[in-house]
Amino acid sequence: MSAVSSGGYTLIGKIPEGPPIRTHHRKTVAWKPDRALLCAVMALGLGVSLAGCHSKPELTPQQAAGKHLYEVRCAHCHEDNDLNLKKVPPNLHGLFSQSTLPSGAPATDAQVRAVILAGKGMMPSFNGRFTDQQMSALLAYLHTGLR
Repeated sequence: MSAVSSGGYTLIGKIPEGPPIRTHHRKTVAWKPDRALLCAVMALGLGVSLAGCHSKPELTPQQAAGKHLYEVRCAHCHEDNDLNLKKVPPNLHGLFSQSTLPSGAPATDAQVRAVILAGKGMMPSFNGRFTDQQMSALLAYLHTGLR
């Protein structure tokens, strides 16, 4: 019988006749290569899946410009409601992930553009406040789901 110490564990067992046994803090557990490999694969898979959850693709320059416009001209009502409106405007996160807008109209670029330019209900008209390029950037950002 032989003993080998490694990383705070003492491996005790017959070499090469039987599998080693790990001893640590008065607890003896048989070490099984299959279990160790399975744990390593599961930890690697969990790490990869968690990394995927937290990484977001970078915004294109057009989407970044749209994000700036959204933050300056839209978010104070549609997110923060810092005007203390009694009727809270709809949340625009995932606006294009649904087939219809909160009003029931189809969720298309043309319809969203029309609502922004003409206004709707308590929302004021933004006609003349956006160039075509700015409107395209804002729509591109809204298509990201507001990330």
